[in-house]
Amino acid sequence: MPLTREERARFLAEPHVAALSVDGGAGRAPLTVPIWYQYAPGGTVWIMTGRDSRKYELISAAGRFSLMVDRLEPTIRYVSVEGPVVDTAPATLEQLRELAARYLPADRVDAYVDFAWTGHGEQVVVHMRPERWVSSDLGGVSDYAPEGAASA
Repeated sequence: MPLTREERARFLAEPHVAALSVDGGAGRAPLTVPIWYQYAPGGTVWIMTGRDSRKYELISAAGRFSLMVDRLEPTIRYVSVEGPVVDTAPATLEQLRELAARYLPADRVDAYVDFAWTGHGEQVVVHMRPERWVSSDLGGVSDYAPEGAASA
């Protein structure tokens, strides 16, 4: 069952690890990689990546990318969003801290930020405006088990 506009925006705003996909170029399949992202309903989606990475090179060339997030419990649910790049800027320490705090336990954020800021090279933040959405809630895993079957 498709999600409502509000449900899909709330789901995308949760801290899932996304699968990012971007055109891989002539003769190549799309590049698809896991990535942390940030999103607030109604805003842009942003990611942080290395200025010298293949991912950033492909996003710059394509001018757009897709993200897909999913979960298996309590129901099988996913949201996919695609759109154009609307802004790119050098990453700030504050943005790195915001992103790390979204995904890591509070007691590990400072150490990760120190490591990433000095060890990952120059980073950029790429903002994408959600333009096309695909979403669904397929129900719980038990909804697919044969009647009378024991669940694991």
